[in-house]
Amino acid sequence: MAQPRPVIAAARRTVFGKYRGGLSNIRPDDLLGVALAELRDAIPRLDPAQVDDIIMGDANGAGEDNRNVARMGALLAGFPVSVPGVTLNRLCGSGAEAMVQAARAVRSGDMDVVIAGGVESMSRAPYVLPKSDQSLDPKMTLQQTTVGWRMVNPNFPSHWTDSLGECAQRSAEARGIGRAAQDEWAARSHELATAAWDAGLHDDFAFAVNGVERDESIRPDSTVARLAELRPAFTVDGTVTAGNSSPINDGAVTALITNDINARELGLEPMGTIVASSVVAVEPDEFAKAPVPAMHKLLSRTGLDFADIDLFEINEAFAAMVLTVLHDEPRIPVEKVNVHGGALAMGHPVGASAARVVIDAARHLKRRGGGRAIATACIGVGLGIAVLVEVP
Repeated sequence: MAQPRPVIAAARRTVFGKYRGGLSNIRPDDLLGVALAELRDAIPRLDPAQVDDIIMGDANGAGEDNRNVARMGALLAGFPVSVPGVTLNRLCGSGAEAMVQAARAVRSGDMDVVIAGGVESMSRAPYVLPKSDQSLDPKMTLQQTTVGWRMVNPNFPSHWTDSLGECAQRSAEARGIGRAAQDEWAARSHELATAAWDAGLHDDFAFAVNGVERDESIRPDSTVARLAELRPAFTVDGTVTAGNSSPINDGAVTALITNDINARELGLEPMGTIVASSVVAVEPDEFAKAPVPAMHKLLSRTGLDFADIDLFEINEAFAAMVLTVLHDEPRIPVEKVNVHGGALAMGHPVGASAARVVIDAARHLKRRGGGRAIATACIGVGLGIAVLVEVP
């Protein structure tokens, strides 16, 4: 008996809000609830009680997204109480990991209908106070949970736990990737993202929330000259700046993962098939290069080569990181990468970002008439994920 073919049958995402922007007054569980309700309502034939599980990525979990935000979002969206939910954390890869796990469940026959994606409200990430061995420790300090390391274990080598920006800076320096190249990539991202929104390419996927109608971090007037005026953000004489780093964002992404037969019964035209995936690990401070071995592992398993891939969606954590990937794997044609912009412009709400990358890979292939795409992301603490998507 043939295995079910897991397809992305439908998808919706909120527009991505900027830090302390138009979505910042919405709790992450409510934000996910809005996205889940939008997806459900877009599929009239779907009986919500049919959903076997809701799998969501969330990278923080320290604030209002605690206690299994997938389950909370489902209840807030009005799904039947019988629908389960599970939240997972692979940091920047969480949303893609959720979709991969959903596809595996469908392929194995364990589940028939799954909703997967991710959520993050970086604006609402709380400060936390670690417990102390003493009742009143004068050294106790509040720690931010918005992004990066916190409450670092002293047993780790110090270079492993440097800020992500410092690590991206070292990656760029080791490869001779200068400031101009990083600013040019950032400007490209804003230009392509602006053009995609202007052309209506997100109209069937992203929806307005709180009066915010487009991804708030996109700067249509961004130019290399303007980016060149920004100061280094992480090291005194560095080349990594706020302008060529991904912004801090809020947003939620949801997708219906099912088999192709169910999709047709629901009246849906599948966007694409999640064919295979891989995850890898490297030195924690060398996360910027991790998408390369992740893609190598994926291609080796599927018997494909870079020449067989029509599009690459690389999550733009930093311009330095994308350029690291292109430096280390010159077989990736630049013109096939992030053809409608990336996270430098659209935003990087961590738990949701990689789900957006996977879905956009399928959507852009569909628009072009089919083919294969790899969606990939670097992940903090030295991880990388790659997902192969096919559209017949």
